[in-house]
Amino acid sequence: MNKCIALLLAAVLALSGLPLALAEEAPELYVRKVENLPEDFFLGMDVSSCLAEEASGVVWRDADGNVRDLFELLAENGVNLIRVRVWNDPFDAEGHGYGGGSCTIDTAVEIGRRAAARGMRLLVDFHYSDFWADPAKQQAPKAWAGLSAKQKAPLVEEYTRDCLLKLKEAGVDVAMVQLGNETNGKLCGEKTWMGIYRVMNGGAKAVREVYPEALIAVHFANPESTDNYLAWASKLDYYKLDYDVFGTSYYPYWHGTLDNLKQVLSTIAQTYGKKVMVLETSYAWTPEDGDFSGNTISDGGVYEKPYPFTVQGQANEVADVIAAMAEIGGIGVCCWEGAWVPVGRSSWEENAAKWEQFGSGWASSYAAEYDPDDAGKYYGGCACDNQTFFDFDGKALPSLAVFRLVREGQAAERRVDALDDCVLICDLNGEVSLPETVNAVMNDNSREAVPVTWEPIDIAALKAAGEANYTFHGEAGGREATLLLSMVKYNFVRNFSFEDSDLGMWRCTDLGGTEQLYCEEKKTDSLSGVKHWHFYSEKADAVCFELEQDLTGLPAGAYTYRISIQGGDGGETDIYSYVKVNGETVATCPTQITSWSNWFTPEITGVQVAEGDTVTIGIHVQCKGAGAWGKIDDAILNSEAE
Repeated sequence: MNKCIALLLAAVLALSGLPLALAEEAPELYVRKVENLPEDFFLGMDVSSCLAEEASGVVWRDADGNVRDLFELLAENGVNLIRVRVWNDPFDAEGHGYGGGSCTIDTAVEIGRRAAARGMRLLVDFHYSDFWADPAKQQAPKAWAGLSAKQKAPLVEEYTRDCLLKLKEAGVDVAMVQLGNETNGKLCGEKTWMGIYRVMNGGAKAVREVYPEALIAVHFANPESTDNYLAWASKLDYYKLDYDVFGTSYYPYWHGTLDNLKQVLSTIAQTYGKKVMVLETSYAWTPEDGDFSGNTISDGGVYEKPYPFTVQGQANEVADVIAAMAEIGGIGVCCWEGAWVPVGRSSWEENAAKWEQFGSGWASSYAAEYDPDDAGKYYGGCACDNQTFFDFDGKALPSLAVFRLVREGQAAERRVDALDDCVLICDLNGEVSLPETVNAVMNDNSREAVPVTWEPIDIAALKAAGEANYTFHGEAGGREATLLLSMVKYNFVRNFSFEDSDLGMWRCTDLGGTEQLYCEEKKTDSLSGVKHWHFYSEKADAVCFELEQDLTGLPAGAYTYRISIQGGDGGETDIYSYVKVNGETVATCPTQITSWSNWFTPEITGVQVAEGDTVTIGIHVQCKGAGAWGKIDDAILNSEAE
């Protein structure tokens, strides 16, 4: 048993692309030319919060550090469309704003006027709500609460008409109008498609009357749910809604692949004769937070990271989405809140005062009256300041130029942009060989192995110290490399951390129709390495399965078995690890799931094994909660004699 079980994961490409050793800002941005990009292709940016930001003292600067007008900067860098959200009444009875820019039609008029002065057109995003509308929240405005869809329809038409007339009187060039925001089966308090149609139809009639040349867009999220998208497009066709653009959000953290996006939007465009567009996208240029309020996206989290969190990674994401839409004949891409930078860099207290007074955070405490379960509990600053095209002090990042550069492309010397971590797991009694290369993400988003030099490591001392985890550093491609090294006792479980592509030794039996049940590659969700066993079901009482492995040829003696699990939304659960000997269960240990990254590791000790026995180690998982999810990793069987 004196063998090394080292799994050198650095030699395997981490498809997630997550680098924990981040590259420094590139002296020159690489941007590939997007072929066949039409002159009238919309290269948009949502800047709905900018007036509240300015009131809070924010200024934006160009790449040389000069204070500049935001709209001038955007236009210079190729942005030709400005998007702005419109809420009906985002204020309490005393006039305190709910936050998120407290955006009303007056906000849209001012932003539209300034955009028009720089030659940019406006995309008006009516939420038909008093605050944030998204797939989870589609609340009717306070003034329309309790009304039926039939009653709301003429009010929606009147409200939309009045708003658009204000824009027209101000000379705003409205290119497009959205009838709701991320309306995944809900809108303005309506939950049936007849009701949703009536609300949308009221808005559509007003658009055709006031801005007959403007495009009318509908907006959905979660394009990875192809069946839902096709069903929603079918519903709109059934009710004969008058609209031009089927729009989508596309955040690669959650929304699947670009290939899937192209396929589903192409199908809708061809089937129903509609234009298609990405109305929202963004990507982080750093995992750090800039305003003391925390961000939606960081190094952790249950989401994909197909690009490095670098300025170059951000530019590559935007360019790739633009290229994908151009390839299928889409009409544009709009990046979400690309200028929502921190209102201050000194303290949370200083920023909080501004968020409350000017509404420049995502939500103020005053929003609790309208949205008590979300904004009322978690109000605070911007949750996306690391996804803007400006640094935390408002200086333009090189990635801002991507909107201009995609038309001609920009060459740059090929270089390492970021490095994936190396993970090495070794037997205390085995040989330890340090990796000679690490995986690098290049500035063109390709991957390759590059030579690495590690700091001196005393392997003998590591073995003498027993079981432990270590972090070491080195240099590769001009960047700091990271080695995560674990010294462990010999583990009899094969492919114990699911890192090998051959999973044939594992047996997974689905007992309840679990929707997602597979080995997943996502380092941030793994206990060790970059892979783990994943499960999820949207429906309640659907997660029920057993994951196990048979082991033979074990030396006689006593053994300890443990396996780790994390997860959430399980509701009532029945989860336990178990050991069988010759098919008979000899021990179990209850376990649980609680929250992300909160690993629970049940341990079974004193398992007696005779020569020739077949030992089965496993875990039973049953969750009755809707949306139950979890990750399983690091199944370990150690001899107690060692």
